[in-house]
Amino acid sequence: MNLTPRQLDVLVAIRNYRHINGYAPTMQELADTLGTSKVTIFEHVGALERKRVIRRDKHKARSLEIISEEKMPDENRPTKLPLLGTIAAGSPIEAIENREELDLEAMFAAKQGVYVLRVRGESMIEDHLCDGDFVVIERRETARAGEQVVALLDTGEATLKRYYREGGKVRLQPANSNMEPRIVDADRVRVQGVVIGVLRSYTTH
Repeated sequence: MNLTPRQLDVLVAIRNYRHINGYAPTMQELADTLGTSKVTIFEHVGALERKRVIRRDKHKARSLEIISEEKMPDENRPTKLPLLGTIAAGSPIEAIENREELDLEAMFAAKQGVYVLRVRGESMIEDHLCDGDFVVIERRETARAGEQVVALLDTGEATLKRYYREGGKVRLQPANSNMEPRIVDADRVRVQGVVIGVLRSYTTH
């Protein structure tokens, strides 16, 4: 795309914000995310517009839209891992005769797109979602009863819980017997996505 590293940072921040929230960030939110000034963000956004990577309506606060079809640097990383066989605890590996690959991108594909969030806290521990895990989220605005969802409250708080619609209320149920469910009016909460996978790394850095 012939972009500077900082312009790429701005572009990735716009993409991530839209994935998570379903709408574009304001200039101030971009500045806060990237730890810089609003003036600097305006400069970068202007440069991205001139390079025909994004477009915006100067009269609307949330109009930033990525129009380039080129992949960003973090989308060019390999997502395929060699699948060598199957294993049961206590038994030898049963090798697969023909070499296969596990394509993470294909495994977690969804029509509305996917994104990843890191779990913080232990409210979903009994669903085996632990602090530090990465959950793969399918972007969706609706959920079936009992699905694990990213719920956005009208206070701006986002939370990962099981979703239950009960009349005009929504029960956000933690998977932790030491925690109480959160019950809110249905018009005070929006589903941002549904958990379709979990990734866990045991490496330390």
